Amino acid sequence: MNTSMTETAGRSEFKPALWTSGDWNAFFGFGTNILVNMLVLTGLLRFVLKMPDSLVFGRILPALGLMMCLSTFYYAFLAYRLAQRTGRSDVCALPSGVSVPHMFIVTFVIMLPITLKTGDPIKGWSAGLVWVFFQSFILMIGGFIAPYIRKITPRAALLGTLAGVSVTFIAMRPALEMYMTPQIGLICFAIILVSWFGGVKYPRGIPAGLVAIAAGMIIAWGSNLFGLGLGGLSLKGVGDAFTNFGFSVPVPAVGYVFSGFEFLGIILVTAIPFGIYDLVEAMDNVESAEAAGDEYPTTRVLTADGVVSLIGCLMGNPFINAVYIGHPGWKAMGGRIGYSAATGIMVVLLSWFGIISVLLALVPVVAISPILLYIGMLIGAQAFQTTPARHAPAIVLAFTPHLAAWAKLQIDTMLASTMTAAQSVGGLAADKVGEVKTAAIAALPQQGVIYHGLEVMGGGSILAGLVLGAIAVFIIERDFLKASAFALAGAVMTYFGFMHGEAVGIGGGLGVTPGVTFAYLVMAGGLFALSKSVGSVAYSSHPEIPIAAPAE
Repeated sequence: MNTSMTETAGRSEFKPALWTSGDWNAFFGFGTNILVNMLVLTGLLRFVLKMPDSLVFGRILPALGLMMCLSTFYYAFLAYRLAQRTGRSDVCALPSGVSVPHMFIVTFVIMLPITLKTGDPIKGWSAGLVWVFFQSFILMIGGFIAPYIRKITPRAALLGTLAGVSVTFIAMRPALEMYMTPQIGLICFAIILVSWFGGVKYPRGIPAGLVAIAAGMIIAWGSNLFGLGLGGLSLKGVGDAFTNFGFSVPVPAVGYVFSGFEFLGIILVTAIPFGIYDLVEAMDNVESAEAAGDEYPTTRVLTADGVVSLIGCLMGNPFINAVYIGHPGWKAMGGRIGYSAATGIMVVLLSWFGIISVLLALVPVVAISPILLYIGMLIGAQAFQTTPARHAPAIVLAFTPHLAAWAKLQIDTMLASTMTAAQSVGGLAADKVGEVKTAAIAALPQQGVIYHGLEVMGGGSILAGLVLGAIAVFIIERDFLKASAFALAGAVMTYFGFMHGEAVGIGGGLGVTPGVTFAYLVMAGGLFALSKSVGSVAYSSHPEIPIAAPAE
């Protein structure tokens, strides 16, 4: 007992280092990840939504910077407390920032349609604020039930669906961009690989992420001397970027939040299911961090995401905060506590001083893409490396809805571009666009493309992957009773359109996709009957995980 008390006292007196040499690697890697997201976000606001620069640089980005700074500082604090409590020096803070999937959803599903309908980008902005307002409360409330969901869900299901998101929506686009400009992309990728996977150290300990970015800039700007224009950079672009220099601090936007309630019906259709998506994604990422050795309290993580998102929303930011995929990657680079806080400071400088556009003009985005591909590789590998080998089929099954969702997105984007081109070049009448698109989709099966299958399987992909992965794990472990319970949960969520559906509702009363709902019910009944006839072996998904972390 005295030994235990001595160890406890020793741990409480332990002072974790706020900055280590490895934090430089993680800072340049994670910082560039955040930078890319901010550049994309700024482009969506300016060029898709056509919002005035005064709104983008004067209201939205400062509020975004405040939200992300609060988030990164809080997660640095959680990491410090965890390191102090456990006496460990290898604790890595959870990475966080703007939710990338939601960045596109709120832009194209909420703000753009309302902006086009009203002809007023301010109303589109207000609608986006309301969307985040509701999602914030879903996260805060969900934070109290998430630990129970996480406790009963197998790790292979949680990490498998996370890996599916990582490989498709995080890694694929950067990989394709690398091959669009391989002179920069592949070279920068090699620089990163030999260091982060091969263990090669660069002179004077310079972080691999910084070496890759510097090499990309040298190649891009050097190519201009030969008229090649690799990376699309120019002196004119740099000069134009300086016009957005200035200083803006967040200003309350409460009035704009409540004025957006007139669009509540449109907003709730996506706010509820994507709030659930956030819930599951956060659980997955906390699970990923624990698999890498850092156990964080799920309730605090989700509540923090909800609180900082709400603060950002009330100050004018229409994008929600989320814990990012990639904790094991940043930890493997040497990231500990300081990289998270340093990223928060960087974001404030970028967003409050209008530096974003200047960086976009100086650094080729393709030089940053390999970092995102690396994260996708690491998360995909983690799902297999930190779960029993016999669960590998379940992980692959959890991948499949994400592959379907990604493939459908490519087809939808292609069809939309084709229709636009047909209107501008081929003279296709606007009132015929819908008919032509429907006919094109109907013809796809004849070419071997099962579009409707992609649509159904990929709907609510993160939930679908989790449920399918869990069913497979419990069947592998012969715990047919729990497999039956997850199949029943799948039936309920499919009935209401949270998975295998494109919208939330009840359809014609039989559910959004009644055929899939019925199939899950039959599966649940069959598995339940099997548990009674041949017996069911009780399998514990997380025997070592407490339902809730003790208060500190």
